[in-house]
Amino acid sequence: MANTTLEEFVRDALNQGQGREAISKALLAAGWTSKEVDAALECWISTDFGLAAPRPKPYVSAREAFLFLVFFLLLGIVAYNLGSLLFALIDLRVADVLDVSRPEAKIRGAIAALVVGTPLFAWLGWRLSVQRRTNPAMQRSPVRKWLTYVTLIIAASVLVGDAIGLVYNFLAGELSTRLGLKMFVLAALAGGVFIYFIRDAEQGDENEPQA
Repeated sequence: MANTTLEEFVRDALNQGQGREAISKALLAAGWTSKEVDAALECWISTDFGLAAPRPKPYVSAREAFLFLVFFLLLGIVAYNLGSLLFALIDLRVADVLDVSRPEAKIRGAIAALVVGTPLFAWLGWRLSVQRRTNPAMQRSPVRKWLTYVTLIIAASVLVGDAIGLVYNFLAGELSTRLGLKMFVLAALAGGVFIYFIRDAEQGDENEPQA
């Protein structure tokens, strides 16, 4: 982020009708680095009525970063345990004589996590949604953007892996009802997450300032 004093100098120079190249040369001669000068010039855009207008800056807040981190952590807990619960129910419904695991224990663990995690996830998601509507600057939060795209990468990887596994088992003649149901659960969870967050990412990109 550019130095405040430097930003103010660039603003005043632009308001006086000075060209960007002349401003850059003057600042470099004064000892500022080219990176600092470029950052300061990028903060302002010339307008038709002769005054420099500030560009929107990335929104960075430790509090919002914390809330977004907790939100995405809760998303992972809810998605994982919902999948675990559905997997265990499939194991109970479609029995396998070779499976000696105890789905009842998995069901209890998944339900416990969902009872605690789901209300917190829903409440925090609602709170962040309200804050983003009342404070549009949160759309420019780099933490939210990075976490959103990391989530999209994970969801896309699960979907691609699920499709590969489905084709592989089909070609190998090992596509059982039990396996097919579990793959469907994975695809539904990952697909739902991907669709929601790709729309959220596109909405945020639409609100980005254009260079």
